[in-house]
Amino acid sequence: MRHELELANDLSVQAGDILLKHFAEKSPVQWKGKDSPVTEADRAASRFIVEAIRRQFPRDGILSEEERDNAERLSRSRVWIIDPMDGTSEFVAGRTEFAVMIGLAVDGKPLLGSVYHPAAQKLYFAKRGSGAFLETRKTQTKLSVSRETNPERATIVASRSHDSSASQQVRKILDVGNVIHVGSVGLKVGLMCEGQAHLYLHMGSGTNQWDTCAPEIILQESGGRMSDVFNLPLQYNTPMTKNVDGIIASNGVLHDLAVEAAGKVRRIES
Repeated sequence: MRHELELANDLSVQAGDILLKHFAEKSPVQWKGKDSPVTEADRAASRFIVEAIRRQFPRDGILSEEERDNAERLSRSRVWIIDPMDGTSEFVAGRTEFAVMIGLAVDGKPLLGSVYHPAAQKLYFAKRGSGAFLETRKTQTKLSVSRETNPERATIVASRSHDSSASQQVRKILDVGNVIHVGSVGLKVGLMCEGQAHLYLHMGSGTNQWDTCAPEIILQESGGRMSDVFNLPLQYNTPMTKNVDGIIASNGVLHDLAVEAAGKVRRIES
């Protein structure tokens, strides 16, 4: 899988350059639905990534946020799961908290992932069983989550554009010591992998497989965990692309506490 990871990393960085070019030119905005913007930057980056993967691996399936879904992918063991720009709302708002995310799932589980933050030139990447790494301006470091066990001393990353009352209630139950708001899911997870944050929750069905595939394997290889709110594994390359039962990402040691708190909030709201 060395070639696949190198390709994912190269495409992430090159697609990031495409996004930055459009960011500087203030790419026009359209709307796929309420709170769901899309720009020519998203589409251009998607075309670039998808065409390159198809040339290299024509037998693999592809699921990309900005491409028409094809049920043929369901018959493929290997499926590339792509978010050409995670954090479009931040891009549209003129903030630089957006990322390129490319993951490869095999038999429904994430095998490798690449997350690139163009504005900071930070590349997070991992392959199952090989550890996770951060490359910044040619300097490479191994990633490892913080082992903080006390929620009062922990930092939770919350969505800047899509924070919810349910997530806020979980934070209150846990009495989390610090909250920071970040746009992209990949960048939230990146902060956890760097040991700067410890928890992230999305209680609803607002995320999709392209939001979590690449970040999940990077978090796992950094020593953390990701699951749905019922503490069940996320599944990839399924007919429905949404993570219908939400997501919880953590440093691992705080995971069960977060799942328990999420269960209390669900029971209150039901």
